[in-house]
Amino acid sequence: MPISLHHLRAGDASRWAVRQDGKWGELDATLADLLALPLDQARAVVDAAARAARGDMPGDKALPPIDRQEVWAAGVTYLRSRDGRREESGNGFLYDHVYNSDRPELFYKSSPWRVVGDGDAVGIRADSGWDVPEAEVGLVLNATGDVFGYTLGNDMSSRSIEGDNPLYLPQAKIYDRSCALGPAIVPSWTVGPGPFPIGLRVLREGREAYAGTTSTSAMARGFEDLACWLFRALSFPAGVVLLTGTGVVPGVDFTTRPGDTIEITSETLGTLTNLVVAVGDVSHGKGQP
Repeated sequence: MPISLHHLRAGDASRWAVRQDGKWGELDATLADLLALPLDQARAVVDAAARAARGDMPGDKALPPIDRQEVWAAGVTYLRSRDGRREESGNGFLYDHVYNSDRPELFYKSSPWRVVGDGDAVGIRADSGWDVPEAEVGLVLNATGDVFGYTLGNDMSSRSIEGDNPLYLPQAKIYDRSCALGPAIVPSWTVGPGPFPIGLRVLREGREAYAGTTSTSAMARGFEDLACWLFRALSFPAGVVLLTGTGVVPGVDFTTRPGDTIEITSETLGTLTNLVVAVGDVSHGKGQP
C-alpha cells in the first residue's frame, strides 16, 4: 500500500502522521511546513517517518487533511460537467467557451476551517432546492506549485442557485460544510500522475439512490496545466489544495437530501464518506434593511 498522510486530533491539539502497511509514524512537521519545502526535501521527511513507523496510533479522531491551506477548484474540466452546466442554466455557449478555451475556470472554494473530513457532515443550502455532490481528485500543491500529493474531494454545489445566474456561483459553491476532503493525502511520488478512477454513490435510507463512475483520464485539461494557471498571479506560502473538477454529474431528476450518505471512492486514494445535513436558515435576514 502507498504511504498516506493523516491529520489527527490529539487532545486539544492536532498532529500529522504517516501510515504504511498498517503501521503509523508521527511526523515532526505540519502540512504547511512540508508544502513550504522543495518537493525533494518534503519527500525525505515523509519517507523517513514512514521508515520509522511502528504499530498503531489509536484514540485519535481523523481531521480533514489540511491545516493552513486554502481550497480552490476548477470547473468544466470534463465534458459531462459542461453538459451539466448547460442543463441547469440553459446557456450552452457560455460553458462551451469555458470548456474549449485555454484559460480554465478557477474559483475559491473554502477556507481551511470550513473544510470537513471523512465521517463529518457535508451541507446543502436550506435555500436551495437542487443540490448535488461533486466527486473530484484534489491536488495538494506546494508553495512552488509542484504536486505534493492527492486526496479526494467533494465540491458540494447548489445547481438551482448557479443555474439561475452564473454570477451566483460563489453562493452555490461557498458556504459552511460545502467542501469535504479526505480521508488522507497520498504522496505523488508513491502513485504517479494517475489516471485515477473515481466512484460516487449516494445512499438514501440504506439504499443506493445514485451511482456513477468516471476517471481523470476523461479530463480535458491536465493536472499540471491547472496548477500553472492557479499560480499565475497568486502565491501560496503554505501550499494549496486544488480540486480538479467532476466527471460524475447526476441528471436533472436527482437532488441530494438531508439524511443521505455520500461515498466517494478511489482504489488508490481511499473512500471519503459524509452524511448530508441542511445548512443555513431561509428566514435569516428577512425584514432587515
